[in-house]
Amino acid sequence: MSLMSNSTISSISHQTLHDVFGYSSFRGEQQAIVEHVANGGDALVLMPTGGGKSLCYQLPALMREGVAIVVSPLIALMQDQVDALQQLGVKAAFLNSSQDAEEARDITSRLISGFLQIVYVAPERLLMSSFLRLLEQIQQHVGIALFAIDEAHCVSQWGHDFRPEYRKLTVLHERFPKVPRIALTATADAPTRAEIVERLSLENARQFVSSFDRPNIRYRVLQKDNAQKNSARAQLETFLDLEHANDAGIIYCLSRRKVEETAEWLKSRGWDALPYHAGLDASVRNQNQRRFLREEGVIMVATVAFGMGIDKPNVRFVAHLDIPKSMEGYYQETGRAGRDGLPANAWMTYGLSDVVSMRQMLDSGDAPEERKQVERQKLDALLGFCESTGCRHQIILRYFGEQHPSHCEECDNCLTPVDTWDATKAAQMALSCVYRTGQRFGVVHLIDVLLGKPTPKVRQFNHEKLSTFGIGKAVSQQQWSSVYRQLVAGGFLESDVEAYGGLKLTEAARPVLRNESEVWLRRDSEIDKRKASKAERGNRAKEAYVAVSNDPLWYTLKDKRTELAKQQGVPPYVIFHDSTLLEMVNRRPVSLVEISRISGVGQAKLDRYGDAFLEVLQAAVN
Repeated sequence: MSLMSNSTISSISHQTLHDVFGYSSFRGEQQAIVEHVANGGDALVLMPTGGGKSLCYQLPALMREGVAIVVSPLIALMQDQVDALQQLGVKAAFLNSSQDAEEARDITSRLISGFLQIVYVAPERLLMSSFLRLLEQIQQHVGIALFAIDEAHCVSQWGHDFRPEYRKLTVLHERFPKVPRIALTATADAPTRAEIVERLSLENARQFVSSFDRPNIRYRVLQKDNAQKNSARAQLETFLDLEHANDAGIIYCLSRRKVEETAEWLKSRGWDALPYHAGLDASVRNQNQRRFLREEGVIMVATVAFGMGIDKPNVRFVAHLDIPKSMEGYYQETGRAGRDGLPANAWMTYGLSDVVSMRQMLDSGDAPEERKQVERQKLDALLGFCESTGCRHQIILRYFGEQHPSHCEECDNCLTPVDTWDATKAAQMALSCVYRTGQRFGVVHLIDVLLGKPTPKVRQFNHEKLSTFGIGKAVSQQQWSSVYRQLVAGGFLESDVEAYGGLKLTEAARPVLRNESEVWLRRDSEIDKRKASKAERGNRAKEAYVAVSNDPLWYTLKDKRTELAKQQGVPPYVIFHDSTLLEMVNRRPVSLVEISRISGVGQAKLDRYGDAFLEVLQAAVN
């Protein structure tokens, strides 16, 4: 493809953006990326989830001659993307293991014949010698428009989604040096970016690093109430009652067992909840995922096996009942909320037992010590985020090498600043108790000693005779739990795997015990045990849709969308996003021409759905 002038390529990109995707303008650096790749340049794109990464390769794919090959790691992602593209009138398909031989042959035939514009393929299939030969044949007769490598962070062996096949994708540059490549990811710190460049031979690629900030997400982190059994469930129910009575969301748990127990408990409390983890039968997983994508108000309770590539734009919350392994994992998982740009919540509750369990998992694994050390550092960074008194948006961005002014007004610390207190004396008592009891007991026993409780275990080890027995009666059990949690997060204590999670001192504890260093800690507020009133549930649940929450047209448009989606067997958001319906409610278009000016209504969707939605809108006026 010959190089086009800047003015020509700009004109074509804007026209294609409007006619196919239904948007009147680009967001952020989308235009620069699209025009760079359309003109044959390689690119590395870092853009937050929901920031419009897909358009950065889909649009130049339509502008260039030939077929675009998109490397994607998950079947669910391919299906979603192809469904959405076909709704736009784009000739798209995917090739993966979910298809039978006849279907694969049909798609391959259309690919060779030049009838397809965009094809998604798994890295394992792309690397097969037979498929590489097929690509050479296509390049010769049809032409390859570009190669897009999605979820490019999978190339990093230190990342949370490492896929060894990704490291072999340099073959694309070796065999097709003149075909532009665009690698994309939403989660990559500076070391991971460097590894992507090195492993994919993108040294000469132009890098586009968008802001990692998701200003529409409100971050909140709560401590579990150790004095209350199943406190995390109670906290979760309060959160759901107050703010997400009828919303779609994802709840992440660490273990398969906890996923199933939490899903069952939620169902017993009247929520439409489904489990998802790798241990479930594939047919059950697929059925549950299908329901989550295609129905309204479904909650998915899952391990981290669920989520990468999920394009559902109206996930209103992501909740964590256990602490994730890293900031990258947390950022990616919470990024599945609010992809439509409307307000969403990232909510997490955790306790010291979570920290100990996660560190035991890391320390007892089979990974090399070098890898374990990296994982410990990543976990420590996440703990620092949890325990911080500062702006959470600022902390996240700082981790990814980006500056952000504090006071975002969209996190718990900014909205309700936390108290800090001089905890030096309390820390000295807590650390001394660890030392006096032999550095081999867990936090529950240590608190019993500090509070002077003569439990059977305390008596068994004669700990009622220690100097630390009963010295902490002035501090509540909940506050002691917070002290120990923050001392672990601050690196003054660490868990001993060989002692079954018992706590032991680190070098950082020495100056504290010697009264050479002060310790200031976050003062935990009392756990909110309120039950939501009906009025509170209504107001908070509708926060994202305050302008239309009492407008019958909003619900009528959603019903029409659901009806059309069921007829075609696609998720409702593939027809139109909530943001498009919201604009219809607010602008009240009265003709097809006016509907065509609504963001997200391209020519194909106007032809396919314009009359149906115009009928609903006109009925509302009459």
